[in-house]
Amino acid sequence: MKRTYALTAIAGLLWLAPVFGVGPSFRPDATVKSLEGWRALGQADWKAQNGEIVGTPKPGGTGGWLVLDRSYQDVGLYASFRCTGGCKTGVLLRAEKTPQGMKGVYVALTGEDMAAYRVTLDAEGKELQREPLRRGGGQMRIAPPADPNAPARGTGGRGGAAPAVTLPIPRPTGALLQDDWNSVELLLDANIVRMFLNDSGETGAVADDDAGRFGPLALYIGGTGEVRFKDVAYKDLGLHETAVEQVSGNFRMQRLNDFYYAWGAAASDFNHDGVLDVAAGPYYFLGPDYTKRREIYLGYVSNPGTEYSFDCWMQFSADFTGDGWDDVITASFAANPAFPERGAVGVWLYVNPKGEPRRWDRHKVVPTFQSEIAVLRDVDGDGKPELVYAAEGTVRIAMPDPANPTGTWIVRDVSGPGYSTAHGMGVGDINGDGRLDVVNAFGWWEQPDDGRTPIADRRAWTYHPESFARYSRNVVGGSVMAVYDANGDGRNDVVTSLSAHGWGLAWYEQKRDASGKISFVQHMIMDDFSTKNAGGVTFSQPHGSTFADIDGDRVPDFIVGKRFWAHRDDFLDPDPYGPAVLYVYKTVRNPKAPGGAEFVPEMVHNRSGVGSDALAVDLNKDAVMDIVTSTKTGTFIFWGKPRATKGAQR
Repeated sequence: MKRTYALTAIAGLLWLAPVFGVGPSFRPDATVKSLEGWRALGQADWKAQNGEIVGTPKPGGTGGWLVLDRSYQDVGLYASFRCTGGCKTGVLLRAEKTPQGMKGVYVALTGEDMAAYRVTLDAEGKELQREPLRRGGGQMRIAPPADPNAPARGTGGRGGAAPAVTLPIPRPTGALLQDDWNSVELLLDANIVRMFLNDSGETGAVADDDAGRFGPLALYIGGTGEVRFKDVAYKDLGLHETAVEQVSGNFRMQRLNDFYYAWGAAASDFNHDGVLDVAAGPYYFLGPDYTKRREIYLGYVSNPGTEYSFDCWMQFSADFTGDGWDDVITASFAANPAFPERGAVGVWLYVNPKGEPRRWDRHKVVPTFQSEIAVLRDVDGDGKPELVYAAEGTVRIAMPDPANPTGTWIVRDVSGPGYSTAHGMGVGDINGDGRLDVVNAFGWWEQPDDGRTPIADRRAWTYHPESFARYSRNVVGGSVMAVYDANGDGRNDVVTSLSAHGWGLAWYEQKRDASGKISFVQHMIMDDFSTKNAGGVTFSQPHGSTFADIDGDRVPDFIVGKRFWAHRDDFLDPDPYGPAVLYVYKTVRNPKAPGGAEFVPEMVHNRSGVGSDALAVDLNKDAVMDIVTSTKTGTFIFWGKPRATKGAQR
């Protein structure tokens, strides 16, 4: 897969062909095809050959370096490399000059040495000292000082425990491939260096100033054999850019508040005045103007760089108590360790006080909750919605107990243990039998035909394995998964983001063989910076989505955006500082397109993004869908204009 890059530091067009189909998580300042701008140091020979940089150590020597002639403090480097024979290789960052030679942060990319180190070199490039860096990284930008009482540890590892079941999407191991091509991305920002090998999870370490503060990067070859580097690209991570704010001409933006309270929103007529209101975290905003608000519960502003809205990862509204007044539920994926009274794991029911000017009574109705995405749908067609979510390794459905709706809800498993994931959930009729099925990253579960038996008493759901996602840095699954007929062939397809904290949008065309067996064919809509994407649009962290007919053509469209700083203000996720965009991907039925459909992007806004999901609803009842989002930059309504999206724009 290839894509042309317009590079600020190099005239002309250069090409990247990533080994693993995943390119750099940043738009490079430059790519490397020759030795121009580099100098050799030490006992090694370097040459450029067929777009590759080849390093060979001199016999009996201590190895050598290829040093860039530009210096950086915060820097990103991407490369594919192949180390053959007894070669040892790695990358030096912040190669700061010293009276003896140089010092810097060295990331070893060879076998058992694969870790980050503080190294010092003499003037000829010979290594004088090497010291492992302490573990760091994760969801922080700046690592605190070392605890002198903490046990000594090296650099962190990758991967995680294997699931108890065989899943259709294998987890990347992050293992080094011997005598074969590997891909690596290194990101050094503030005092944390992060390594991502073969698109697996992070290996992180703390690179304090004493290791090196500012200097060039360098490639290393030692041992015996040779190393080959290709697809080399780098970027100055210290330069940030804020996009000029844009709002689509097909929408009118209304900002309801300016602060981070929630990652979800809901709409109902909470005060019985005949007008829909909007709930977002602790507040509900009174329609039709949405300029006045009341508290549902005590509102606390969260710091978008260092905190999560623990009170409200998702939010839904319906008459859960059966008293004729719509209530609100919020779902919390994680508790707030600093303020346990604010957010706690589970689903919380806030009971509408029926017009009384006070905060709403709160009840914990689902005690365990382990997904960042959930869907509220009337799954069994009885006129009452159920919550589809994941907990304790299983896909589940929860519903109020009619005899005690404020007590613990009735919970039933859809899947067996081991099939759930924190990301990706959907509901729709896959097989066309008139019953709603449940989908997630690992396939779909067929709702049993039990007549009018209450869903809480149904038989086991039949599992059909499918790959509706992919791993990116050890995260699999997207957001709300759309189930509808994209190409007009009468069979429902699946449209989804692939990795909520990574890259990718795709639609899965449903196929059936002569016996009626269902399978799916993937059609990519958007990948990463190294690929050709629909409309030339690329963004990471598509954590929030929904679907609705936005343009009035009676075909649903896919609504998706970037969850800005999804894992806080750091470089754990790819392109964390890219614009916080919100897009509508118009579904266009086109017989000439692969699968008979294409998805045409229209940017709605580029300074808000999404939260855990998005809400599409006709708030003002003008027969045009509006979009509501609650994000780290506030809560927004994007008012759709009648017959607005007749075209598409970036």
